[in-house]
Amino acid sequence: MAFTELPPPALAPLTQCLLAASASPVLVGGAIRDRLLGLDCKDLDIEVYGIDLEALCAAVQPLGSIHAVGKCFGVLKLRLDGYEIDLSLPRRERKTGQGHRGFRLDYDPFMSYREAASRRDFTINSMGLDLATGELLDPWNGRRDLEQGLLRHVSAAFAEDPLRVLRACQFAARFGFAIAPETLALCRSLAGELAALSSERVWGEFRKLLVKAPRPSVGILALQESGALVLFPELAALRGVPQNPRYHPEGDVWTHNNLVLDACAKICRARQLAEEDALIILLAALCHDFGKPATTREVDGQWRAIGHEEAGTAPARRFLGRIGCPPSWIEGIVALVREHTRPLRLWEQQRTQGVGDGAIRRLALKVPLRRLNMVALADFRGRTTADAGGPCEAVEWLAVRAEHLAVADAAPKPLLQGRDLQQLGVAPGPAMGKLLRSAFEAQLDGEYNDREEGLTWLKRHLSETAT
Repeated sequence: MAFTELPPPALAPLTQCLLAASASPVLVGGAIRDRLLGLDCKDLDIEVYGIDLEALCAAVQPLGSIHAVGKCFGVLKLRLDGYEIDLSLPRRERKTGQGHRGFRLDYDPFMSYREAASRRDFTINSMGLDLATGELLDPWNGRRDLEQGLLRHVSAAFAEDPLRVLRACQFAARFGFAIAPETLALCRSLAGELAALSSERVWGEFRKLLVKAPRPSVGILALQESGALVLFPELAALRGVPQNPRYHPEGDVWTHNNLVLDACAKICRARQLAEEDALIILLAALCHDFGKPATTREVDGQWRAIGHEEAGTAPARRFLGRIGCPPSWIEGIVALVREHTRPLRLWEQQRTQGVGDGAIRRLALKVPLRRLNMVALADFRGRTTADAGGPCEAVEWLAVRAEHLAVADAAPKPLLQGRDLQQLGVAPGPAMGKLLRSAFEAQLDGEYNDREEGLTWLKRHLSETAT
């Protein structure tokens, strides 16, 4: 079966160099899978058969853009026409110790493609394209499983790296595939080894599960099905926690949380968010109800979770640290968890007694309001009530107020600085700090709106306090 349309034209010079050196280059892995799924792929892996590493280096040297990163592992990296390409020799791996580094690698450029592909994780990743002939190499029936939407492990070597359990979950989420029963059984047998995974490796898979999946909940459900939920007790604790059916007819907190996560992914795609923004918001949505297991009680015949917002901050921090979330993101995500019901609370207050501009500005000091509104909107839509698919009045109201006050994307900053007080004779020290805090509170309450008005307020305040 020929797939001459599969390799990008950018590979032609590389292929020619390798064929001239009597090598046999094979495009492998995700590039084949993604092309057959109609997806673009800029990261290409090529296995080179028939020559050793020294000859490989010499063969591609004329391309002039080679990076020897990973050369000691039999890998060369280069960039061609926007593609990131890894060139490697086929190898045998033998487990010698714990973790993903506990392998002995033996390179054999003359081994068969079937043997080389036998150590890949899933059959859908085991296909190769012979760049010399255009022939699809598929010794493990990867295309059949791809067409059937099935994730099936290639061989028993799957069990040598427990990270592959998480890879199964993120692939299930990204492509909407089912995991083969025999592969699920193998995954469950590895549950006890997951705790040994480094947070950096866990993050790599969790990031893809969230940001690349149309419905991330598929991956979360796969974590449960594969036994990997043991690694994430904060998520596991959501199962079976009841909710008031009036507001949550969909069921327990686990069900609601998965609906919220999918709603959030849809919102992020619709707004075409950059990856970092999308991940922060998706993680906040994932963690938003982590406080409910500890706070859910039956009150006057109704299930309530009073204080779950604050109670969710500690488990959110633990979870984010365990999955390897960038440390600089964690407190921002935790703030979104803590404040995720504030748009609704403020809107309810507005309807009865009004909400001043100061409350909106002070909320913007705690959390970016545009991000908060996206989490709140996902929370609203992650239910099965009749109104969940429509507009969320609380979010729309807060969005209008935040835009009007110019705090949708940035917290208000003090208009008055210490130098302004010094020019009016206030010496540095505790008194100045107290006065600056009072000035900023007045600014938040709208008593002045620019620096000139602030200076007028300051002079009046100093005059009043002096008498």
